[in-house]
Amino acid sequence: MKIYLATDHAGFELKNFLKDNLLNKGYDVEDCGAFTYEPMDDYPDFIMPAAEKVVKDPDSMGIILGGSGQGEAMAANRVKGARAVVYYNGPKDIVTLSRSHNDANILSIGARFITPKEASEIVDLWLAEDFEGGRHNNRINKLDR
Repeated sequence: MKIYLATDHAGFELKNFLKDNLLNKGYDVEDCGAFTYEPMDDYPDFIMPAAEKVVKDPDSMGIILGGSGQGEAMAANRVKGARAVVYYNGPKDIVTLSRSHNDANILSIGARFITPKEASEIVDLWLAEDFEGGRHNNRINKLDR
């Protein structure tokens, strides 16, 4: 599975940690930036291209990061076909339900609220969860129209 990663300055270190972790697990990872730590960068510059790549590659997933993950998810969700969910260290059911019921294809992580170890565990959980389909397909189709 291909995974597209993107972040602004706030998630830069965590993105690099997750990238190494995912590569070590055998995932095909494409880093969409940021490539250097720039405190004044703007998340849409990295997040929106990553979301576009996820939508164009339906077998892929995206992991995006920012301080809270909120703005990043908002940016990603502007791309038709992107379904980004935010996680910043709440109940783990958030990530499993986002996949099983909502077919989320992008996970937006609030880097200021989670440790690297916790983020790695959540990413693994999210990637392992499948979409249930069934009654949820109609809802996804309505979103993507």
